[in-house]
Amino acid sequence: MSTERKTPKSIVQRFGLVPIILVGGGALVLILGGLLLHHAMAGVNDVALTSRPKAVTVMQVRSTTYRPMRRYVGTIEPWVSANIGPQLVSAYVETVLVRPGDRVKRGQVLATLDCRNTNALQKQIRMQARALAQTQAALESEAKRVTSLVDGGFVSENEVEQKSAESASKQAQVLALQAQLLGTDLQVADCILRAPFDGDIGDRLVDPGAFLKPGAAVATVVDRTTLRVTASVPESDFSAVSPQTPVTLRVLATGQLLGATITRRAPQADENTRTIHLEIDVPNRERLIPSGTTADISLEVGAPEPALEIPLTAASVREDKATIFEVKDGVARKAVAKLLGERQGRLYLDPALGQDVMVVTEGRSSLEEGEKVEAKVERLAPGETSLPVVSGNR
Repeated sequence: MSTERKTPKSIVQRFGLVPIILVGGGALVLILGGLLLHHAMAGVNDVALTSRPKAVTVMQVRSTTYRPMRRYVGTIEPWVSANIGPQLVSAYVETVLVRPGDRVKRGQVLATLDCRNTNALQKQIRMQARALAQTQAALESEAKRVTSLVDGGFVSENEVEQKSAESASKQAQVLALQAQLLGTDLQVADCILRAPFDGDIGDRLVDPGAFLKPGAAVATVVDRTTLRVTASVPESDFSAVSPQTPVTLRVLATGQLLGATITRRAPQADENTRTIHLEIDVPNRERLIPSGTTADISLEVGAPEPALEIPLTAASVREDKATIFEVKDGVARKAVAKLLGERQGRLYLDPALGQDVMVVTEGRSSLEEGEKVEAKVERLAPGETSLPVVSGNR
């Protein structure tokens, strides 16, 4: 009797392929989850952030001098300005020969008016004056002849007086018509509008066909070869704006910085605003600066005094106090200093603060008293100055 040997079944045959895949996939998921958990736990910072020094940027205060500055807003006005229009007649505009920006010479025709009625009236009065002049001449001759007959007894003295009175009356009428003719001549001349001086056309106000009355303007002529910068300052600054005081002008229209001096100052304050009027003459022969624009006037007052200079971002200002954070031995300390002034993005503090102080310029808003800091020192680049240099001829 023969015996048959049985071969053991494999795992796949015994349990099937699907359960094995499920078990293997679950094990792989557990392994990956464990790895991710380990990675996440390894990235957790067990050290408190408050115990780490905060990164800040610091800068050492700079010793300098400071002078209080006054700033005013001024208006750039032309040396001479005129509105050109009729002063005696009412008429329609016939022609306007200029546009804004045109250069004009003194006596140049700017516009003409339709003055036919005025011309006709002028001719009428001229003819009447000529007729009366001839009549008066005839009466004067007749009066002379009559006077020569008085001695012979051919005429009476009363008749001579009547002839002389009649001649004098006609002479008075001639003079009255001549005066009236002079008025009409002025009206005729008023129909041709001319430039009163050399300058530029600042504005053209009407076009041909418009009706103008006396006092209305056709165009504006300005002389910009010399400009006047005018401003009103508080009465408390009267002594600070005396004539010949140096000032710096910044022309907002062109961005120019000019050096000048105060030319004149009003001797009294305005009754309503209690301000002092001042003027600064500025040469403008090249006519590069427009009139009617704004100028920023700045001047220094008083004597220079010692000060410490820091950036505007290094402090919080309230009234005349500046609060800063100074860094010493890696610790931030809050300090309050007297504020002397502010100029062009920089603060000037009382030198009692000390010259070796390192102030925080960046990161100050998140600091608290006594916190540890990691300071990065900021320095000015070579050749950089504390304040921009203002150029211009004084």
